[in-house]
Amino acid sequence: MRCFRPLTGPRAVNWVGDSSIFGQNSHVALTSFANGSLFGARFGADPPRVIALHGWGRNHRDFDRCLDGLNAVSIDLPGFGASPVPPQAGGAAMYADLISPILDTCKTPVVVVGHSFGGRVAVHLTARRPAAIGGLVLTGVPLLHRAHRTVNTPLRYRLGRMLHSWGLVGDNYLERLRGKYGSADYRAASGVMRDILVTVVNESYEKQLRSISAPVDLVWGDGDNAAPPEIAARAEALLADARLTILGGVDHFVPSAAPAALREAIDRRLDALG
Repeated sequence: MRCFRPLTGPRAVNWVGDSSIFGQNSHVALTSFANGSLFGARFGADPPRVIALHGWGRNHRDFDRCLDGLNAVSIDLPGFGASPVPPQAGGAAMYADLISPILDTCKTPVVVVGHSFGGRVAVHLTARRPAAIGGLVLTGVPLLHRAHRTVNTPLRYRLGRMLHSWGLVGDNYLERLRGKYGSADYRAASGVMRDILVTVVNESYEKQLRSISAPVDLVWGDGDNAAPPEIAARAEALLADARLTILGGVDHFVPSAAPAALREAIDRRLDALG
């Protein structure tokens, strides 16, 4: 089922009800999890019923306005914010394993909210522990490869990779090319985190999406260039129980651009759990 909700601008929030639920100052002391390998902000006094997972290069603060007033936890994913870098490289499945212990501190089943990279992790987590997760809210997640992938990599970079694969240039030369032509996220990352980024940007989650039986809310900005709405539409078709909402005038960063719309989806999934 698809819903289309126009908003008045890229930072606009349409909310009918008590706006005080989002609060004015959401800075919360961090709590450690999994023997100090993870940190996150706790909301509310009772065991969490919502887990929020942020995007690449972001941190737990992205969800402050979405979670205020709930029993929830917003995690700094490993390698971001206060959480230490993973001990080795891997993909979204590895991240799901790393954060899985948090479910044992929650009142299950929980609602998992994932933005962008965090949504990749949420999909794997739900596929691995279906009994513990009663609903998903995904936004701006590159769940599938784009329908029409275009090659826009500079010619010099493509030639450099080819020469490197043939053993004609060394690792240092290729690394200089990557530093010059790689994405902003790639240039900002280093070591294990760079290897993780290379892994996850090449992943696609058809198998995991088909395995999910929990209801899923897909909340997407119509101006999302990082994960275009066509990805959400194709993901909706693979899910057993999904609702797609397209937000007019909103970009990739729905948690900050349209927190009320995201909160509405979270509340819907919580209400369904009872």
